Amino acid sequence: MASQTSRGPYAKSAAVRRRVLEACVEAFAQTGFHGATMKDIAKRAGISYTGLLHHFPRKEDLLIAVLEFRGEQSARLLEAVDALDPAEHPLEVLRGMLAVTADNERSPGLLELHCVMSGEAVSPEHPAHAYYTERYRNLRRFYTAAFTALAERGELCSPVAPAALATMTISLLNGLQAQWLYDRDTVDLAGCLRAFLVTFAPAVGD
Repeated sequence: MASQTSRGPYAKSAAVRRRVLEACVEAFAQTGFHGATMKDIAKRAGISYTGLLHHFPRKEDLLIAVLEFRGEQSARLLEAVDALDPAEHPLEVLRGMLAVTADNERSPGLLELHCVMSGEAVSPEHPAHAYYTERYRNLRRFYTAAFTALAERGELCSPVAPAALATMTISLLNGLQAQWLYDRDTVDLAGCLRAFLVTFAPAVGD
C-alpha cells in the first residue's frame, strides 16, 4: 500500500511538469525564448508562478527541458533508427528518418518551436546555441555516413560529394518544415523530402 500511495504525489508532479512543458512549447513557438515570460508560461500551464519556480527555477532550465521534451516525441521511431549504423544500413536509416519526418507532421507545435528556436539560437549568447550546434553537426555526420556508404556501393547517383549532400538534405528539410507550417494543405513535407532523396538514391523509394 505504501508504494501505491507514494506514486500519487509523483504522478501529480509529473502531470504538472508535462503541462508546463506543453505550455512552453506553445509560448516559445509563438514568441521565442526571449519573448516568453515565466509568468505567462505559468498562466498557460494553469499553475502559480511560485509553483512553476518549484519545478524550473530559471527560464534556461525550462528551455533545456523543452528541447529534451521535443526530442522525446519521436523517440520511439528514432530508437529504431539510432540502433542502425548508417555506414552499414544507409537505406534503412534514411527510410527511418523519412518516417520520423512524417510523424512530425502530427506535432505542428513542436515544429513551430524548432523553427523559432533554431533561428534564435544562431546567436552564440543564446542558451540553446550549443544544443543546435551539436544537433546540426550530428545530423551532417549521420547523413554523410549514409550517403558515403551508398556511394561506395555504387547506389548514389550524384556528382555532389556526400558531405555536401548531407548539408543540402538538412537545409531542404528545414525549409520544407517552415513552408509546411505556413501552408499545410499544399506542402507535402515527407513527400518532398522523399522525392529529393530518390533523385540521387533511387533505392530509398523502394
